Amino acid sequence: MIRVPVVKIAVLDDYHGRASEYADWASLGPEAEVVFFREPIGQDALAQTLAGFDVLVLMRERTRFSRAVLDALPGLRLVVTTGMRNAALDIGHLRQRGVAVCGTASWGPPGAGVPATVEVAWALILAVCKLVTIEDRAMREGHWQLGVPAMLAGATLGLAGLGRLGVPMAGPARAFGMDVVAWSENLTDERAASAGARRVSKAELLSVSDVLSIHLVLSTRTRGLFGAAELALMKRSAVLINTSRGPIVDSRALIEALRDGTIAGAGLDVYDHEPLLPGHELTTLPNVVLLPHLGYVSEDGFRVMYGQAVEDIAAWMAGSPVREITANDPGLTG
Repeated sequence: MIRVPVVKIAVLDDYHGRASEYADWASLGPEAEVVFFREPIGQDALAQTLAGFDVLVLMRERTRFSRAVLDALPGLRLVVTTGMRNAALDIGHLRQRGVAVCGTASWGPPGAGVPATVEVAWALILAVCKLVTIEDRAMREGHWQLGVPAMLAGATLGLAGLGRLGVPMAGPARAFGMDVVAWSENLTDERAASAGARRVSKAELLSVSDVLSIHLVLSTRTRGLFGAAELALMKRSAVLINTSRGPIVDSRALIEALRDGTIAGAGLDVYDHEPLLPGHELTTLPNVVLLPHLGYVSEDGFRVMYGQAVEDIAAWMAGSPVREITANDPGLTG
């Protein structure tokens, strides 16, 4: 009897412990052994923990893989990442080593309305502007009406980035009666107008926005794009919302701006390092609402992403990889 080599598959960062339910992993056959890791694996333990695996399935950028860690996994043959880019992974280096890299093309079911990230951005906007977390905490402590919520009607929503996630931000803003302005390096007047926004300069975006919401890809150009100088241009009554990537905003500058009243508040779903460490300075500030990177998290989305991950593995095992990624977008960094 001929023994078929077992393909060992590691599914990382299954925070909810439900990745096994979201796709038909058994369809990969008896030659596939799938192990699910619920807890994050520390950088020092990555190479040792994953040494025996042929395939890694990554949930977005939850775990960073340095070249040193990748080179310590000589048996690695396939990496599957949800999405078609991954800033925490040196895709070019893997390809040079002969390791296939495949992605998933969809984040959620077709026709599902605005992307989940946009829903989270608006949840943060409303929570910050309407003092939801502050008043909730106060009521639990026996207080009543500590602050005065900000009105969205008549306010200006500023969008840094007007792409796949920036565009659907404009519809709810108009429903609330807000003016919408937008900026990005390559944005045109026509593109902005087609999305229901007015194109402005970066300086004007900062100075006129009552709510600044960031929807940019992390790259060498956008890393640290909003620092102390930029935050100083904002209204003291303004709030900043980041559901994109943590390093686009200088975290130290943001903390200081929130502390000294340079801006009124912030709503954050992304951070320089995730998970956010217990006791982080951001957790001590009352004028910031924090979420644990929920922008892309939904059951429907996970079913699509993990389902396509299984398709990627099956196609690779059959010798015909699909949705291959040859390199990250130009300028994308880890």
